[in-house]
Amino acid sequence: MSETGIQDLSGVAETMLVTLYIRAMETQRPDALIKDEKAVALVKRMSREFDKVRRMPMRETDKTSLMMRHREFDRCARDFMAQHPDAVVVHIGCGLDARFDRVDNGRVEWYDLDFPNVIELHRKLLGGEGKRHRFLACSAFDESWLDALSTHRQRVFLFMAEGFSMHCEEAQLKRLVLTLRDRFPGAELVFDAFSPLHIWISNLRFPAYKLDTRLHFGMWDGRKIEAWGDGIRLIGDWGPFDQPEPRMAHFYWMRRIWLTNRIMRIYRFQLGKPAE
Repeated sequence: MSETGIQDLSGVAETMLVTLYIRAMETQRPDALIKDEKAVALVKRMSREFDKVRRMPMRETDKTSLMMRHREFDRCARDFMAQHPDAVVVHIGCGLDARFDRVDNGRVEWYDLDFPNVIELHRKLLGGEGKRHRFLACSAFDESWLDALSTHRQRVFLFMAEGFSMHCEEAQLKRLVLTLRDRFPGAELVFDAFSPLHIWISNLRFPAYKLDTRLHFGMWDGRKIEAWGDGIRLIGDWGPFDQPEPRMAHFYWMRRIWLTNRIMRIYRFQLGKPAE
């Protein structure tokens, strides 16, 4: 790795720099939808390493909807912990997101999961583990990380995967969902998904962004996941046009068009029933 490691990232891992940079810029706005002071400090300290991200031709509406997505995931975590203060939360594909610092209730057991090189970078740039904050350095499809959670089997689990599903093949994602259902009955799973149309459009855009990655999984409706196995129940979903947001006011009419209203949604599932 280079001194920081950022310049060595490629493919899926490189996309996390985009979201980190946008979080930093968002935090400095007077009407910020999310606050991430660690992102601000990191971008200021390593300004040159984000030159490629600065040159990407991203529209303001795309940046705003991304920050709305971040805010909704934070809200989901806080709401879950309000109901289950001693929960175990696993952030799958955490990247360089300091979500634990934003939502910690002082009691939750939190695990950040990502590839080893990403976790190494997370430690180096954003800080290491704490008493209730641990890292899992492996692929989400390497089931060995599930064993690390075995000491918490009597607690309630929330699995969160932001910006993750679209990088998976459908068979991979299905296997992961069913494994979580079987290993942690009664757990909740929250993840976002693009529509198949948006997957296609995004793959056309990536060459302009100079990102060497490609998206795969997309869906129109959360009931697709329910059909993957018994006990999987959709308990809620959210999209950026569901509630008025002043910065998206000019686009609020899009909620009336089914295709555009399904561009990206966050889905919340219950995975089976809690063990007796």
